[in-house]
Amino acid sequence: MRTMRRTTIHILRMIPAALLLAACGDAPGGGRAGGPVRVGAEAPAYAAETLDGERMAISQLRGRPVLLNVWATWCHPCRQEIPALEQLHRTYAPRGLHVVGVSIDQGDQQQGIREFLQEYGASYPIWLDPDGEIQTAYSTMGVPNTFLIGPDGRVLWKHVGPVTADNAELVRLIEKSLPAAS
Repeated sequence: MRTMRRTTIHILRMIPAALLLAACGDAPGGGRAGGPVRVGAEAPAYAAETLDGERMAISQLRGRPVLLNVWATWCHPCRQEIPALEQLHRTYAPRGLHVVGVSIDQGDQQQGIREFLQEYGASYPIWLDPDGEIQTAYSTMGVPNTFLIGPDGRVLWKHVGPVTADNAELVRLIEKSLPAAS
């Protein structure tokens, strides 16, 4: 009886870790139908309405690199990464990088999102996805998730968790994907 109890406790302790791995897409199958988005693969097609009411698609940004960040106002790690995303936007947008934040906040949240962005000092474009279509298209669970998409539409880098502006691999790939200075 005592051995069975210890085994049960051990199994129960493992469940949260297994669920976390599945949610992050590291478990076999990636936790989503179709599997996770892979580095080197074509970025999935995706379109959404901007905070300004314009319909935009990833395909419209082809020819320039895109740093696509999936986030929500209620996500604490997302709040932590906004200064880094803003720094990357200010540093690299003049050279051709598109930083795009995709908000998965549900409901009619435009005003709340605007106030949130103003409070946190974010000036990069925001797309609205209250139905979470990005999560299906990019096989994500949870936020934040960030993808660097090259000018050719291929995924160059992906990251689960908050982004930092000094991530050496990200900075190297951004630099490499930018158009050559004239």
